[in-house]
Amino acid sequence: MFEELLGYLASGGFVMIPLLVLAGVLWYMLGYRFCNLWLTSWDEPMFAGMERQTNSLGCQYVMESALIEVEQCFARGRTLIQTICIVAPLAGLLGTVSGMIETFDSLADMSLFSQSGGIAGGISEALFTTQMGLIVAVPGVLLGRMLDRRAERRLQQIEEQALTLFRTQFQGEVS
Repeated sequence: MFEELLGYLASGGFVMIPLLVLAGVLWYMLGYRFCNLWLTSWDEPMFAGMERQTNSLGCQYVMESALIEVEQCFARGRTLIQTICIVAPLAGLLGTVSGMIETFDSLADMSLFSQSGGIAGGISEALFTTQMGLIVAVPGVLLGRMLDRRAERRLQQIEEQALTLFRTQFQGEVS
């Protein structure tokens, strides 16, 4: 099986190794965001400093600081995931162009069945790199968007929790 994977990577040309690295980084970041959103408990008293505040302004500052910290934590890795999902198909396109250049070089040299693969080798390289670029990007886009929606929902829940705590502490001051 490992030999088949190496053969697959070799048939795609020079673009396959960077695409493989991008795939590894993408899946690592998706796993990181998944663990951060689903496996980390955000029910701990992150608004504990609110109880010690004597006025609503200080309480609001503690609440907003905690919400900003949670929002930044939820957003970690988002930009990298989006960037990889944009770059991967472009890298696949680069491999496609490289494969087509090889194909046309074979046609120009009239080496239709050469040792380097000729026309079939160039077309094969073009298709493998396009496929690999899409294999990296499509799941990244889908899972990345799913994680973004989860982060939005979790942040909304935490904001509601903070607002409820704020209202119970300063019922008389809030209009």
